[in-house]
Amino acid sequence: MAQTYLLWAAVLGFVGVVAGAFGAHGLKPRLSEEMLAIFETAVRYQMYHVAALLGTAWAAHNTSGDAALWAGRFFIAGTLIFSGSLYILSLTGIRWLGAITPIGGVAFLAGWACLAWAAFSLRPVS
Repeated sequence: MAQTYLLWAAVLGFVGVVAGAFGAHGLKPRLSEEMLAIFETAVRYQMYHVAALLGTAWAAHNTSGDAALWAGRFFIAGTLIFSGSLYILSLTGIRWLGAITPIGGVAFLAGWACLAWAAFSLRPVS
């Protein structure tokens, strides 16, 4: 799973950089300040959780048990739901999407909790 999470981190990181550049250069003249701020929040949280996935890839390789595996799953789901819903909301103005954003936030919290749990099963560095 370490390789899978590293790949997800790379893809989501690439998409995050593209989205950030698109927001800064392509959307600034097209979106209201409020919608641009929502888009930027999506990019920011996506990039935070790319870093978390990198740490999770390392933890999945260096821990026993399933906690790190679940952390990665939650971080990926959280990114897709949280950031994805905010991207769509900011680009379309469909307000009800804001109602599913907290589900992604809960997935982020679950991922961080699982990563903390994984810390208890770290293998000694040799």
